[in-house]
Parts: sequence; structure tokens; C-alpha cells
Amino acid sequence: MKKGKIFKNVAIFLIAGLVIASHAYAARIKDIAGIGGVRDNQLVGYGLVVGLAGTGDDIENGFTKETLANMLSRQGLGMKEAARKDLDSDNVASVMINAELPPFAKVGSKIDVTVSSIGDADSLRGGTLLMTPLKGADGRVYAVAQGAVSIGGFSAGGRGAKASKNHPTVGRITNGAFVERELKYNFENRKSFSINLYRPDFTTATGVAAAINGAIAGVEAKLVDSSVF
Repeated sequence: MKKGKIFKNVAIFLIAGLVIASHAYAARIKDIAGIGGVRDNQLVGYGLVVGLAGTGDDIENGFTKETLANMLSRQGLGMKEAARKDLDSDNVASVMINAELPPFAKVGSKIDVTVSSIGDADSLRGGTLLMTPLKGADGRVYAVAQGAVSIGGFSAGGRGAKASKNHPTVGRITNGAFVERELKYNFENRKSFSINLYRPDFTTATGVAAAINGAIAGVEAKLVDSSVF
């Protein structure tokens, strides 16, 4: 059997839940370890939340006004310099959007996003995030986010008092982003890969290596240190 096929079979065994056992306990390898390089990847983007009930940014802050003007221009509305100066709306807030792209996420699948105000907005309650590309550390777009923002707090007040709970300037959009680019994991053409324990321990690592060696003929799992083999 070719080495590439052998290591592919090892990955299948790990994902399926190969069990290591001793006199004290038994555990699935996928519950205590992960394949090296297979992990979540962080995404980030900058956008606008609109539709706020007067709780948005002071439009006089430069980046919110400029972003709003650019957005309107992309929608076909000619924004002359005078028109840019006349923009005045407290129903808009500049926000940063972050999300985690899980491994093996496919194009078209959905992920959750977190929306955080970066201006002087009082609350994002009732707002809608406009379409925003989310980029990875390599600068490439991996997802696009849009949707109604849900928050877990509130802010209210009058002339004499003001009350707030939790963080009304941070919200979440469940399944708010579509994955547009997949992460590639070329296991079939790799001759070897590493398995990393979530909690380093020589005894556990030795047991896992022994379980792999005993379960799959022709495969040798070597202990590198207390967390990698």
C-alpha cells in the first residue's frame, strides 16, 4: 500500500474516533488531540450598521461620514463634495466584524459573526449590518457578512438618569456570513503529518502512539515530545 493511502487511512481512523484504552480510562483520539495545521482561522472586516433609532455615531466623526459617502457612491448616488459635507445621520454606526472560519467549511455554508462598534454609537439595537467582506490574515476574502444585529444588552436614559446592561455596542448575527472560499488541506499527497494533544502529557502521547501502531498495519507513529507525535 502506498504511503499516501496509508496516511489517508490514518486520518479517517482519527476522525472516526479511534479509541485508546488503559486500565483506568478510554478516550477517543479526536476528543484529546487534533491534526497539526487543522484549526479555526480568524476573519475580520469593517462595515456599517444602519437603521439605528438615533443611537448611532455622531456623523461628524470623519471615518463614519467617509464610509457612508463611499457606500452611497457605490450604489450609484453621485456624492459631490458639498453633498458629503451635508451628510447628517445618527442612524449609522461604523463597526468591526469578526468571525472564525472552521476547518473544512465549504463554500455556501454559514458562520456566526460578532459586530462591535468602533465609533461613539450608544447602541446597535435594531440595526442591520450591510454586506461586508471578511478577510483572513493573508488579506483574501473568505466570507461575506450581512444581516440584522442581535444584542444582549440595553441602554436607556433621560435628563436625570441613565441605565445600561451588558454591552449594547456589541452584537451578534447567527449564521450571518456565507463562506466564499475554502481552506485547502492536501492530506492525500502528504507523506506524514503530526497529531497534537490538547493537553501535553507523555503518558497519554505514548498511549495514543501505541494505539495507532496497533490498529493500522504498516504505519509507524513516533513520539516527538509530550504533545506531538
